Amino acid sequence: MTLLRLTPLALSRSRFALSPFAETLGAMKVLRADHPDPWTARWHAHHHAAFRASLDADPFAKGLVALISSTKWLPGFATVPPAGGMLTALADELTHLPGVPDQVVRAELRDSLAHSWEQHDLGWLTGRGWGARVAELFDSVWRNHVAPDWPRRRALLERDVTYRAGLLAAYGWPRALERMSRHSAWVGADAIRFSHQAFPDRLVGEEGMLFVPVCLTRGTWLCEADTDRLALVYPARGVAAPSGPPGSDEALGRLIGIGRAAVLRELQRPATTSELAAHLGCSLGTIGGHLSVLRNADLVTGTRVGRRVVYRRTDTGDRLAGQREA
Repeated sequence: MTLLRLTPLALSRSRFALSPFAETLGAMKVLRADHPDPWTARWHAHHHAAFRASLDADPFAKGLVALISSTKWLPGFATVPPAGGMLTALADELTHLPGVPDQVVRAELRDSLAHSWEQHDLGWLTGRGWGARVAELFDSVWRNHVAPDWPRRRALLERDVTYRAGLLAAYGWPRALERMSRHSAWVGADAIRFSHQAFPDRLVGEEGMLFVPVCLTRGTWLCEADTDRLALVYPARGVAAPSGPPGSDEALGRLIGIGRAAVLRELQRPATTSELAAHLGCSLGTIGGHLSVLRNADLVTGTRVGRRVVYRRTDTGDRLAGQREA
């Protein structure tokens, strides 16, 4: 078991962040697979052939993606905590890569190789300037395969952060960390269980932890910087959320209106007005009108969290929608 130990100061400074780099790494893992999960099938089908063609044309990229998709130990140059909080940009996350010496890249990839469940070699490590080539690969995958889908992904990630921030404000970090991954859990008074594997425990520095959601349904990894900054990348809630029973959306729409039914369905996971608008493709005014009607009918309720108002379904709303969050 691997623990992340936090002092009271580190705990008070812990926060959430987004990482386009981590999102791109996760996208590579999904695109490399021939048989994706059903909830990524449409996006995968649109991008898979072009992604595989680009890898076939570049042995370095193909070898790197194959290794990072099949190892329990990601290389250090690919696991740097995001520095921009919720506004992190990929360009900022790539700046360190060209300066990583080739010998460091090779050493870190050897560690990844030792923890891989597939057979690999490093014959594709040819030429020089490997750090810069890694940056080019991530930039290309981001531009061609992730950025076009980023508004939808970002809205989903922000909803996860909103949900957990609400739990944090009401109940504290132990509750906010619940079900963050299959292995993570709060342990005792000052530690987070990160993994069941027997790696050394880590002491989180005074800057605190970063918690970074990505659009994956499984897979958690730790990012670490020389300054003792740590970030835990975890699957966002709701990436694979099931829809309601067949025909239920149509029936609910006839009862309360198609727009309001969509909002009520979407509030299976708490969200703000702006998050609902982004995810449903509606204006803020339209969403606000739907929420007003739903609140008056006691189907949803709003709670202020900092400057945001987070909406969630009431028990009546759950019953009417025909499903309750597990």
